[in-house]
This record gives sequence, structure tokens and C-alpha cells, in this order.
Amino acid sequence: MTDAEWAVARPLLPVPGWLRGRGGQLEAYCHRQTLDAVRYLVDNGIKWRAMPADFPPWDRVYAFFRRWRENALVREFHDRLRGRVRREAGRDAEPTAGVIDSQSVKADAVVGADSRGFDGGKLINGRKRHVVVDTLGLLLGVMVTAADIGDRAAAKVLLERVADAHHRLELVWADGGYTGSLVEHCLAALALVLAIVKRSDDTRGFVVLPKWWIIERLFAHLMRSRRLARDFERRTASAEAMIYWSMTTVMTRRLARSRPARA
Repeated sequence: MTDAEWAVARPLLPVPGWLRGRGGQLEAYCHRQTLDAVRYLVDNGIKWRAMPADFPPWDRVYAFFRRWRENALVREFHDRLRGRVRREAGRDAEPTAGVIDSQSVKADAVVGADSRGFDGGKLINGRKRHVVVDTLGLLLGVMVTAADIGDRAAAKVLLERVADAHHRLELVWADGGYTGSLVEHCLAALALVLAIVKRSDDTRGFVVLPKWWIIERLFAHLMRSRRLARDFERRTASAEAMIYWSMTTVMTRRLARSRPARA
């Protein structure tokens, strides 16, 4: 991270327990070094054991990653950054509208048969990333499943999680793969309008659908992180954490650019 990024990120970091008087062991390495190491791994797609010597030992970095994953600290850090980005853009911290879609990616050999599948539509053997974003293209929720899990089945679970976390959410745009009983379920159980965006039957060739560039841009951001070019994680929880880490990099850079230059 640059100094400008660190100035943005530092006040938003979750506070360790020992700083709040709850006991625990002091951390051996500073947060900036450890965050840089995790972000380097996500951005460059290296193995944990290939961590450069400029960073803390790989096992200490992995222990940090695992602790933040298990205690949902990476999501907390991510959500604080998202609220800051939205306020900088003149929006309320909590969104009222979003977009849902999925992305199938090939899985590495380390991914077990219990969490991988074959997506017949995309002809991909691997996993599927189900995501919900706000109208700025910022992540609201993610769920990683086997690639053979249907969009509607996964969306039912994911939208419930997102609606619980974002009480002001009222409208979510979706493509034709989310039609059917899911629309009625969202309205009755979640008080959420699921608006289906379809291309006209008379249209031929490629057409940009309304609102769809928003979520496609997020997928483009994710694919620029080499660790996310395919799924290398043994656990789906780790795959989801990697996506959150990738988006924290996008947001810290955006916030750093928006900071006024010092005289």
C-alpha cells in the first residue's frame, strides 16, 4: 500500500482484542506489513510458501489470513471501506438497490469433489461465485458454491444474507436465469423486489443490458487478481475471503486517489 492508502485503511481496521483490554498475545508484525503480504498474494497469485522475504514469514501471514477469515474481520474491514467509498461518492452508506449475478471459474486440482461441479451452460468444471453488488459496483455479498449449483437456489440463500445485513435494500436487478418462484419468494419473505432484466426476443447479436455493466465490471476487477483467475482454495470460505481481499484493494486505491493533495 502507498502511504495515502495506509492513511485511509488504518482508521478502518478492526481493533485487536489486546488493545481493547480483552487479553491475548500481542502481534509480532505490524498490520501494514501483514496486509501488504496478503494483498500481494491475492494480486500476484503466488503460493503461500512462495511469500517473498520482504514480508513476514508465510506461516504468520497465513495465520493472520485465517484469523481474519474465521472471525469475519476481512468482511468487517471491507464493509467499512465500502461505506467510506459510498459517502465519498455522495451516497448513503447503506444501499437501496443492487445487482445479482454469478461467475463460473475453473477449479484447481486441490479443490475437492465435495465443493466442485460442472456448469453445463458454461462448460466449466469448478466453482461458481454468486455475488450481489450495489449500483457503484461495490460488493454487498458473495457466496462460492460448486459450479453445478443453480443460480436460483444459490440466490435464495445469498439474498437472504444480504437483506439481513442491508436493511435498506429494496430492489435487486437480475437476468433471466433468476425468473420463476424466486421473484415471489423475495417479495414475500424478504420484502425485496427482484426486477428481471431481459434482452428482447427481436434483438440479435451483442446488446448491453441496463445495469449489467455494473456487475460485469466487478467480475473484471476480480479476474485482474491472479489468485482469482481460477479457484485455488481448498475451502469455499477461503475463496470468499480472497474476493473480499481483492475488493479492499480496489477501494483503498479509489479512496487514495480521491484524497486532496497536501500543500
